[in-house]
Amino acid sequence: MLQISQRGIEMPASPIRKLVPFAEAAKKRGIHIYHLNIGQPDVETPKIAIDAVRNADIKVLEYSHSAGNESYRKKLAGYYRTKNINVDHNDIIITTGGSEAILFGFMSCLNPGDEVIIPEPFYANYNGFAVEAGVMVKPIFSSIKTGFALPPIEEFEKKITEKTKAIIICNPNNPTGYLYSREELEALRTIIKKHNLYLFADEAYREFCYTGTHTSAMELEGVEDHVILMDTVSKRYSACGARIGAFVTKNKQVLQTAMKFAQARLSPPSYGQMLGEAAIDVSQDYFDQTKKEYIARRDALVGRLNTMKGVFCPNPGGAFYAMASLPVDDADKFCQWMLESWEYEGATVMMAPGTGFYSTPGLGKNEVRFAYVLNTDSIHKAMDCLERALEHYPGRTE
Repeated sequence: MLQISQRGIEMPASPIRKLVPFAEAAKKRGIHIYHLNIGQPDVETPKIAIDAVRNADIKVLEYSHSAGNESYRKKLAGYYRTKNINVDHNDIIITTGGSEAILFGFMSCLNPGDEVIIPEPFYANYNGFAVEAGVMVKPIFSSIKTGFALPPIEEFEKKITEKTKAIIICNPNNPTGYLYSREELEALRTIIKKHNLYLFADEAYREFCYTGTHTSAMELEGVEDHVILMDTVSKRYSACGARIGAFVTKNKQVLQTAMKFAQARLSPPSYGQMLGEAAIDVSQDYFDQTKKEYIARRDALVGRLNTMKGVFCPNPGGAFYAMASLPVDDADKFCQWMLESWEYEGATVMMAPGTGFYSTPGLGKNEVRFAYVLNTDSIHKAMDCLERALEHYPGRTE
């Protein structure tokens, strides 16, 4: 009998997407699904970006430079400079989504068997990329009780071994929505300099900060060669399907290495680059209005959750996610039960089980991630459905 690879066996299923077959079956039964499981906003992609693709006069859809179109990289560097990120276009490789940027970082900086420290819960696909690269994830627990603040630096020190090569942070955080402060970033600066580590900084949600201001890891002084920035247009412009991201670093050796991986995949998507380049001209009003809308959605979601008996949800400082603890025996079973066995007024709610955002077995068992990417009316209807489901769920724990 033919065998699949050990890598394939170890590759984790996405907690965000693994319940899709149950959602599809529910839809076939006529059930409306409130999709709070995935970071796919219903906010419109800027018209200026869509029109750039729609009106493109192209006779041949050619390869671009492996690093991406120079015109786009120059324009993107200008955008970064407005965010206190002092780079030029030669510090940037355009990638196929932020996902490829993360994978380029792992493959360029880490060897199989190397260890990377990540505060958990963390973006689920970090686990998958680590499996692809043969890298070992060493998690550090951050507690829902503290709103998922950065663990004490002493905890990082305990995890560092001769195999440790990097730390990853997502700021603002997916899945928790936590916004790391400048003080927390400075603490990380100290430790990566002391132990000669890379700092991978996933900053996909920098435009959406609600309780403070965003500090980029690229602003940290004295560790310029240590920092690798991973970015994407997916969330900034509500353009997830464009599949355009960026790998940014001042470390020329790392950049040259990443370019070899970029050349191996030939080039990033051409239409996506057109969209991304045009989107940079979007007015600040777009972000102001989008941010205002996300704050209203956050307040609706978190407010409703914290009125439910046995439910606790910290108030996120950024992005558009919230992690909540529920009075259930097993969040994976509960999320599946919601799709298979529950409806309220012809609808049910799809959530992402918390266990998939942890690396430590057993953690997140009663937690779920919500993406507040629907309008407030839909969020309130989803919360009506969830509140009644929790009252009837056979595995309720309190």
